[in-house]
Amino acid sequence: MSSRVIRLMGPAFVAAVAYVDPGNVAANLAAGAGYGYLLVWVLVAANIMAMLVQFLSAKLGLVTGHSLPELVGEALPRRGGRLAYWFQAELVAAATDVAEIIGGAVALQLLFGLPLLVGGVITGVLSLAILAIPSRHGQRAFEIVIIGMLVVITIGFTAGLALSPLSWSGVASGLIPRFEGTETVMLATSMLGATVMPHAVYMHSSLVRDRHGADGRPRRIATLLRATRWDVAVSLVLAGSVNIAMLLLAAASLQGAEGIDGIAEAHAALSDSLGPAVGLIFAVGLFASGLASTSVGAYAGAEIMAGLLHMRVPMLARRLVTIMPALIILASGANPTQALLWSQVLLSMGLPFALVPLARFTANRRLMGRWVNGRVMVVVAWTVVAAISALNVVLVVETVMADL
Repeated sequence: MSSRVIRLMGPAFVAAVAYVDPGNVAANLAAGAGYGYLLVWVLVAANIMAMLVQFLSAKLGLVTGHSLPELVGEALPRRGGRLAYWFQAELVAAATDVAEIIGGAVALQLLFGLPLLVGGVITGVLSLAILAIPSRHGQRAFEIVIIGMLVVITIGFTAGLALSPLSWSGVASGLIPRFEGTETVMLATSMLGATVMPHAVYMHSSLVRDRHGADGRPRRIATLLRATRWDVAVSLVLAGSVNIAMLLLAAASLQGAEGIDGIAEAHAALSDSLGPAVGLIFAVGLFASGLASTSVGAYAGAEIMAGLLHMRVPMLARRLVTIMPALIILASGANPTQALLWSQVLLSMGLPFALVPLARFTANRRLMGRWVNGRVMVVVAWTVVAAISALNVVLVVETVMADL
């Protein structure tokens, strides 16, 4: 990898923060503590799919000079279609903030004993300071701050793994695709929703366009696409490794432990079994995860609104609106981990709305020119869309049948 390629990298690391948010923590810990190594294959498959869709989103932005939301907005009817699409996208953004704000609040409670509602407000306020960085210091500075927080997240969520009694035969068996009942299907869907996230798919096309401009020269695009392949590969291998490490940590240290029904309980069990230092590092990583990912989520929400409705709302107003569901949940006394898991299921439900147009646009020769997806890529992209949609259908059917 040349120094020139390294200088062009960065946007994918911002998008990658969405793949290690508190929703991932809740889903991965629940899967590992409840079912051991059973669902390792879900994370592996989800990360491979994530690499594909993030590269396609970045390619769309580099080649066309437009974001995915902008292109969707141009393709939809001006009134009803755009508004309906924007509404579901905003629901996804709200679900994202539920996970991020709750995760930050739980981390502050673990670190300082703060009430969850107070921690949620603090996380939301601090995210505004991060969101002010691009306008004051440029996008590169924003990327550097987010990458720094990604390093903290990585250390926080992987440190305990070195002290955990892993079963490598269990890890190998977890690579075999299978389920064990409705609960594992719901967990798999929440893990998928936490890994391949709609707002990251929408946002990546905007990030690369804003960072690199809309230079349509073929030679320049070819250079940027090469750098983007490395950008996506390195950032998502890192994010995927963190996710797998969390599940393995829970499987090795928490499986079979009693009374673990949330992140706080998992943190206490990790502190007891692996030492208070591991618990402290984990809590710091959780806070960095919530703070970084809620900032990235708000950035994505603003780009979605701008692309679909050609409107920009002041970031303070957006923050106040999008964090309200999370604050209401925190104030109600509901189980924060359960809310995190269901927010990830909702995110998974919103994925087809992002992936279907992405697959269509990147296979459109009139739009993409020489950079259009080849036949193999078209098949692979639509296979990913079909697989994610099918998992959502299975979730709904299994859940309804279980309630009958």
